[in-house]
Amino acid sequence: MNEAIRILAINPGSTSTKIAVYTGTNPVFIQTLRHTTEELAPFKVITDQFEFRKNLILKELKNADIRLDLIRVVMGRGGLLRPVKSGVFEVNDIMLDDLRSCRYGEHASNLGGLIAYDIARSLPHAKAYITNPVVVDELDDVARISGHPLLPRRSIFHALNQKAVARQHAKSIMRKYEELNLIVVHLGGGITVGAHKKGQVVDVNQGLDGDGPFSPERSGTLPVGDLARLCFSGKYTLKQVEKMIKGEGGLVAYLGTNSAYEVGQRTAAGDEKAKLIYDAMAYQVAKEVGAMGAVLKYEIDGILITGGIAHDKYFVNQIISYVHRLAPVHVYPGEDEMKALAMNGLRVIKGEVKPKTYPED
Repeated sequence: MNEAIRILAINPGSTSTKIAVYTGTNPVFIQTLRHTTEELAPFKVITDQFEFRKNLILKELKNADIRLDLIRVVMGRGGLLRPVKSGVFEVNDIMLDDLRSCRYGEHASNLGGLIAYDIARSLPHAKAYITNPVVVDELDDVARISGHPLLPRRSIFHALNQKAVARQHAKSIMRKYEELNLIVVHLGGGITVGAHKKGQVVDVNQGLDGDGPFSPERSGTLPVGDLARLCFSGKYTLKQVEKMIKGEGGLVAYLGTNSAYEVGQRTAAGDEKAKLIYDAMAYQVAKEVGAMGAVLKYEIDGILITGGIAHDKYFVNQIISYVHRLAPVHVYPGEDEMKALAMNGLRVIKGEVKPKTYPED
């Protein structure tokens, strides 16, 4: 492979846009563009931010003297789309339409494929792709049953990071990801725990606005009857309840902050309430790990803990104290989504993976 060939990775978040340029496995440029509330205020919906964010990206690349003509692959963070299997997908007209219209939900990551496509088509030799979007769906049929046919369980989770860490771990022990049974725990603003069975995530909690452990800003599983009565109490609008579930739930609701680091500091300083809530969050994560252990019939090759909160040894040790008898626990702190995007792009360039067509049959 020509080492001059470059990969551009784009990862839009709610208040930031991360960009990186890789030559092979080596990053040559990484930048996080921060967006203030005032800058984003004029845009009614997230996709209206398209030109604003794209122009900022191009400006940063120009200022860094990045040669755009050497870029062969532009990888965008996958957004809310139709359920798909894991893999790399070339951005096409159907995907663009689904992302622009927010047909399957509004999220900043919807901008990833849109911006990647627009930049790629302006370059002489580049193509645009997304990989392992949050809607990766490899659930066993039995895992889709919730208890009522109107409310099936859905697969929405940190697929990009979970898959990347699982493959990284497999490589470190000289095994194939497709040979292993793993439980992967992503600890971030949302928390998801996936049962990876021989390369397929056969069950996972819906971490966006559904079930599982509460997190820094999401409520996770709630008492259903009480939630129904609260919804019809006349005290709250739909938007207010949605905020309770996603954005103002979890640590925000109990402690007024979405910073796990701050709660960890308060816990260490002797704040008893902070400690109780922090311990409860770890307890709920451990319960979910146990549930995924049952999914794998306790034939588990490893438990992998990743995400930003995995830097907190106290929190991670709380989880480990509950689950260490199930399988060896390995901690991979942080989330390198930019590297995960770039490495999937590199696999396309090398011919190690064939891009899929969206939507899948």
